Amino acid sequence: MRIWVPLDAAAKALGADEVAAALAADFTVIRNGTRGMIWLEPLVEVERDGVRYGYGPVEAGDVPGLVEALRSGAEHPLALGPVEELPWMKAQQRLVFARVGVIDPFSVEEYQAHGGLAGLRRAIEIGPEAIVADVTESGLRGRGGAGFPTGIKWKTVAGAQAPRKYIVCNADEGDSGSFADRMLMEGDPLVLIEGMAIAGIAVGAVQGYVYIRSEYPDAIRNMEAAIGKARQAGILGQSVLGSGHAYDMEVRTGAGAYVCGEETSLLNSLEGKRGVVRAKPPIPALEGFLGRPTVVNNVISLASVPWILAHGGTEYARLGIGRSKGTIPIQIAGNVKYGGLFEAAFGMTLGHIINEIGGGTASGRPVKAAQVGGPLGAYVPHWNFDVPFGYEELGAKDALLGHAGISVFDDSADMLKLARFAMEFCAVESCGKCTPCRIGSIRGVETIDRIAQGDQDGIPILKDLCNTMKWGSLCALGGFAPFPVMSALTHFPDDFSGRGAPRPANTYREAAE
Repeated sequence: MRIWVPLDAAAKALGADEVAAALAADFTVIRNGTRGMIWLEPLVEVERDGVRYGYGPVEAGDVPGLVEALRSGAEHPLALGPVEELPWMKAQQRLVFARVGVIDPFSVEEYQAHGGLAGLRRAIEIGPEAIVADVTESGLRGRGGAGFPTGIKWKTVAGAQAPRKYIVCNADEGDSGSFADRMLMEGDPLVLIEGMAIAGIAVGAVQGYVYIRSEYPDAIRNMEAAIGKARQAGILGQSVLGSGHAYDMEVRTGAGAYVCGEETSLLNSLEGKRGVVRAKPPIPALEGFLGRPTVVNNVISLASVPWILAHGGTEYARLGIGRSKGTIPIQIAGNVKYGGLFEAAFGMTLGHIINEIGGGTASGRPVKAAQVGGPLGAYVPHWNFDVPFGYEELGAKDALLGHAGISVFDDSADMLKLARFAMEFCAVESCGKCTPCRIGSIRGVETIDRIAQGDQDGIPILKDLCNTMKWGSLCALGGFAPFPVMSALTHFPDDFSGRGAPRPANTYREAAE
């Protein structure tokens, strides 16, 4: 009997290693990625007649009773039934995460048996121009937050004349409430490798780098192990799958600066320089890593490419809403009953995601707001939860989709203190290159403190300061910091006047908990 126990960092934090060790005494244990249902971790899966049955959340102390039940065929109180039939799983449209939680992340054989390498083989068959055309037709946009059309970026790099080009994967996932990149690299690293190899063939690059923050040690180890497996299988090397196209890649570790999630700052760090933002132009597509044309894409963007090449850009474009094409891995976190990763086509309303999929707040209190897109995302009030989940649709509400992380807050949250955290976060993480971000964020914290002490004259000053930062900052760190501040001030003015909700939390982290 085969048993699956996740090796995902979230599952391990909840005791998955101990559960796996206890089960290994009686069964063959395979370590897989997480299915994304974090409230059920550690989730143990058992195969019977080709169907995977789940048990969870399992603690090490539950293992003896579980072993006895599995051997005897008796019922167990932690039994969940067939995993694929659980409501959370059935409601999804898993394209990028189709194999995560299903396969051994390091088995090339299992990867291929579940559709892996079909996209790379077709890419080799149709050639660079057709690859770029397919990605363009798909409507795929940057999943790291900027939402820039991937096909346009690839076409620019493909058309640039240079002796060497590069593919850089931005895996510096620093947004609070975001964990899709990590989960994919830990649970299905080969799909990212395949996507980067396709990108290399498309634009004529022979070398790639995955830039991962040091806070992701499991993702770093898993990516390095998977790259080794890919080389052995001929997926990477001097002739990718015998095609004659050379492409190889390696992992580079960042020190964890939030600003290195911005592509030019990342490139500086990758070159061994201080992680500060570069002025544009020139754009990285023309002068990127070491001054050469460079594709810089997010993990999910690159990992979407194999499905697009395998099934066609037109099929991918059928999913979604408006200009938001395909699927998006939604990360639900904060004060929510069912937190985890849920992949679906763009277009669900925010209210459906939070109240139906997420089950409302974990505290049982009414939802007050949700921050979408990380620490620089706007706070969307509950009365705007009818907004569809898409780039332009959220933008129409002065919000950002960002990395598609959602942090939920109930009616006890203090929006003034959450706004203060946004400014403080910007001050701490600023690279210091431009004045609006470096100085404006510090003045922002001071101004919010004035308002908290009852000085209402600080409100127009704060609004003016946010406008200056929004339009004057060199990159999105300073430019987006006003979004959470102004959304909190606009939608919850009572919290800035001393007549708001109770204020039990002193920091953003306490409020999130």
